[in-house]
Amino acid sequence: MALWAVRSAQAQDVPPGVLQFLRRHEEEEAQHLKQFEQLLGVRSHGKTALPRVPSQWWALAVHLYGYETLGLEFAKLLIGLRPDLISILEDEEVHVGFFEDEVRAILVRGGSAADGARRTGQAWRRRLPGTVDRYLEDESLEPFRDELRRHLLGAVDERFVTVGLLARSEGLEAPIVTQSLGETEG
Repeated sequence: MALWAVRSAQAQDVPPGVLQFLRRHEEEEAQHLKQFEQLLGVRSHGKTALPRVPSQWWALAVHLYGYETLGLEFAKLLIGLRPDLISILEDEEVHVGFFEDEVRAILVRGGSAADGARRTGQAWRRRLPGTVDRYLEDESLEPFRDELRRHLLGAVDERFVTVGLLARSEGLEAPIVTQSLGETEG
C-alpha cells in the first residue's frame, strides 16, 4: 500500500524537500516489495492506476503518516520472525519519523490546516480497523488475529495521540500497547 500511495503522492503539491524524500522513499519501498516477492516466491499484483490521495499537504501528510505507522508495526512483527530483515525496520522508522515531524509542524502552525489534519486523522483512524482486517485475513493468522489486531490498532492510536492527531478519549478501539504484545495500559 505504501509504495502506491507514495507514488501517487509525488503528483501532489508538496512542500520543498518532501518530493526528494518521497522519491527516495519510493525506491526503498520498491526494494522491500522485491525482497518479499523473492522470499515468498510470489509476484505481487501490478496496479494499473495509482490510488487517489489527498491533494492538500496537511491531509496527505496525515494519510502517509498513518500508513507508515502501520507499516512500522508490521516491520516490528517481521523482525521477530526474520531478524535478517532489520533494514526494513530501519527504513520504516525513518519514514515514520519524517511524516511525524511533518504532521507535528502542521499542528504547531495551527489554523485551518491543523484543524483539517486532526479531522483527517480522525477519519483515517475510523477506517483503520477495516484495513487491518484485510491485512490479517489470511487463514494462517486465525489463531493470532485478535491479538494482532489489538496490537496494531493500539500502536497506531498511541502514535496518533502522542503526535496530537487524536485525543486519548476519542473512542480508541483498542488498549494502548506499551511493551510487547499482551502488556497494555488503560
